[in-house]
Amino acid sequence: MSDDLFKALADGTRRTILDELTEKSGQTLFEICARLSMKHGLGISRQAVSQHLAVLEAAGLVETRREGRYKFHELNVAPLRHITERWPDPRIPGPEKDPS
Repeated sequence: MSDDLFKALADGTRRTILDELTEKSGQTLFEICARLSMKHGLGISRQAVSQHLAVLEAAGLVETRREGRYKFHELNVAPLRHITERWPDPRIPGPEKDPS
């Protein structure tokens, strides 16, 4: 787990982008910008959204795939699981360990 993950999660705009990808994964930059503007009133440029997506991608929270001219952004929650595995809640019972 790297500091990139915590840096990515520290910014409210990036968390909003993750919320939007949770609701509908596989969006293009244009779709993400439109949703941020219409649903959240965020008037940020495509370039700014692209930079936020680059930070999320560096942290492993967003993966991309290309189809022709289009680049689709997919949510990847695996890095978040690493946080819960690193600091498990001792009040929640985990899987039974085999004593053998």
